[in-house]
Amino acid sequence: MNEYEIWADRTIEKIREKMSWVSEKNRDKIPYTTDREGNYDDRSDETRKWNPDDGLNWWTNGFWGGIMWLLYQDVKEEKYAEIARISEYRMEQCFEDYYGLHHDVGFMFQPTAVADYRLTGNPRSRKIAMHAANLLAGRFNPAGHFIRAWNEVGTDDTRGWAIIDCMFNISLLYWASEESGDPRFRQIAVMHADKVMKHFVRPDGSVKHIVEFDPETGEEIRSLGGQGYQEGSSWSRGQGWAIYGFANSYTHTGKQEYLDTAKKVAHYCIANLPENGIIPVDFRQPAEPAYEDSCGACVIAGGLLEIAKHVPELEKEMYRRAAFRILKTIDEKRAVWGRECDAIVQNCSPAYHNCAHHMTMSYADYYFIEAVYKLKHTGILLW
Repeated sequence: MNEYEIWADRTIEKIREKMSWVSEKNRDKIPYTTDREGNYDDRSDETRKWNPDDGLNWWTNGFWGGIMWLLYQDVKEEKYAEIARISEYRMEQCFEDYYGLHHDVGFMFQPTAVADYRLTGNPRSRKIAMHAANLLAGRFNPAGHFIRAWNEVGTDDTRGWAIIDCMFNISLLYWASEESGDPRFRQIAVMHADKVMKHFVRPDGSVKHIVEFDPETGEEIRSLGGQGYQEGSSWSRGQGWAIYGFANSYTHTGKQEYLDTAKKVAHYCIANLPENGIIPVDFRQPAEPAYEDSCGACVIAGGLLEIAKHVPELEKEMYRRAAFRILKTIDEKRAVWGRECDAIVQNCSPAYHNCAHHMTMSYADYYFIEAVYKLKHTGILLW
């Protein structure tokens, strides 16, 4: 057993212990972040006055169920399946409400409905996931070969917007093709990935967050800074979406250009890893304020480990070593393992210019836990 697996074994034990009580405490919630007392909120609370794309439609609502399925496939306790299905079935209401759903249905239903179906063969989950896949496919712009992001963002005309995050959502389309035998889902995913590969990834491996295309012709108009520091910078979580997303596309298609692109972005991240292992919100942000994003760190680590599955033995060490360094830093410096906080991973930031920084986010815990299992070589492919 190597040092990675020894550390992963110890960390998995801490994850099992913490999630045993966290899951029970929050079984009827769909958490996103914690309050000042360390308690998870409930994104499905119908007494709150949410916006159409918030509340039950909030894009991160699949990750709580995803954490439960990660635990279920590890310890095989039925309670984790039961808790996961609470949020999965509750989110079915989003289809009827419709308004508020957008490109992130992959994030919502891949780690819940698809995971449920893959692990248990639940027919209801298959129907939910196929419904979501058809909605995502319906956002495809055939002239531009991209999946439209969002519905409306303030007064901006977003009809031609695409974002790097969607490289993760298209895993839902790959699954739908594999499950149904209908190639149109995979074809849409591949055309979108090709578009992103050409227009989002810069020669040095840094990545744009938002690119606006002409919705009538597909020609690139401009790029926007999005959740990073500014246009032309390098939002770290976006780098993670690109690494992991292109690695996923390679897994489902075998297209070498996707693996090469994932490696290109990964090499940029590895070259820019700070000495202390703590990942900034943006790799090109000013030294002060020293905003960090532990969530972006976890996504990057997961992507590095996904690449390691597909490269020759001599290459694996570079990716595994970098991922291990990131995860070990989270464990030692940015994790809470006691009962003072429901979340594990601390110091996450939604965006560089967000009013709040260094908070908890449920999907940081998801990607941290998933990456630890990857390091141990356990678990099925959820994406």
